Amino acid sequence: MGIHWFWLLITAACVIWYSTITVYVAIKGAFDIKDMLKRLSQNGDATQDA
Repeated sequence: MGIHWFWLLITAACVIWYSTITVYVAIKGAFDIKDMLKRLSQNGDATQDA
């Protein structure tokens, strides 16, 4: 019973780490997609003007 706190701590640390990485990648990806769509829109506007 005395060692269960160790595994609880390790599990909590892994869950927190995984959640942090997941949120970071989701936010970074959303900004990347927004920038990509903006660039595609600008390229489309330039192509239509030519």
